[in-house]
Amino acid sequence: MKVNTQKIEPYEADGVVYHADTCLPLIDAYKRKKLKFKALARHTYPGDRLDENTLGLNSIGYWDANEPQDWGLDWHRNEGIEFHFLESGTMPYAQENKEVTLTPNHLTITRPWEAHKVGNPYIGMGKFYWVIIDLGVRRPHQEWIWPDWISLTKKDLSRLTKILRHNEKSILKTDQKIRDCFKRINFAINTDKNSSNASRVRLLINYLLILILDLLNNENIELNESLTDSSRSVEYFLKELDKNLSENWTIEQMSQSAGVGLTRFTHHCKQLTNLTPMRYLTMRRLEMSKKILLKNENLTISEVAYMSGFTTSQYFSTVFKKHEKCSPNEYRKTHRALPISSHL
Repeated sequence: MKVNTQKIEPYEADGVVYHADTCLPLIDAYKRKKLKFKALARHTYPGDRLDENTLGLNSIGYWDANEPQDWGLDWHRNEGIEFHFLESGTMPYAQENKEVTLTPNHLTITRPWEAHKVGNPYIGMGKFYWVIIDLGVRRPHQEWIWPDWISLTKKDLSRLTKILRHNEKSILKTDQKIRDCFKRINFAINTDKNSSNASRVRLLINYLLILILDLLNNENIELNESLTDSSRSVEYFLKELDKNLSENWTIEQMSQSAGVGLTRFTHHCKQLTNLTPMRYLTMRRLEMSKKILLKNENLTISEVAYMSGFTTSQYFSTVFKKHEKCSPNEYRKTHRALPISSHL
């Protein structure tokens, strides 16, 4: 099988640009013949290319590892809802900071905004499947739009969507029907030639969704409508912000990335942090700058300012002195001999 390595441009949804996962550790392991791997995919996901008959399906595939592995997939999010299924073996897995070891017939459900990883730090030996369906959303409050080839009745699809959106249950123990469905998916993937099995793949995914709906209905899951409130979308954005503090944020860009309107974004930010969005951003940048100042004493003040997201060293020094009552250099000299944890 050819692994796609072409450069694929970012894509846009709801006015926000997203970058699809590349699964580079998996590609590298496959090239080193550490495991068997087969997938059908689009965007930068590895595998043979899917065509327009399955638009909305981002990736469907499996890996089969029958020897100890030296790689894992670190924390990441997907461009869609993802269902994992472990047919055999064991698999270290974590989702939203909850770590477990999957055993045969475990199914995981990962919504687009939920961080997850496979491996601790390395994956286990086992046969592991995945299906990733793009629903046109990246945040909890946004309405789901299923691909038009999903053929469940309006009532069933509405029920499935409601259960998936209004609870946070992520791991289910499945039955033989779901196991058999993934085995049929295995066959469809293995025998596909230039999307020749597009109809079969569509039918199997529809059948899988019906089985998952049956499974969820039997779980008597308690639903919580507050999980789709726009405040959760802002909360997720603020959690992610620390990893992107160096970007040149405006309040408009922040609200757009959170997926909510400017007024609502400002309201939720104030409720969650007691600060306006730009004030919160400045405070997070200052906290980052203090860590950088002490951890990297060889860096100049200009370099620290840039790494922390401040546009100029002069502005950084002005803001820093206003909040810390000393200059960045004075802060560095004063706290140099103390453990970082003692003053941050």
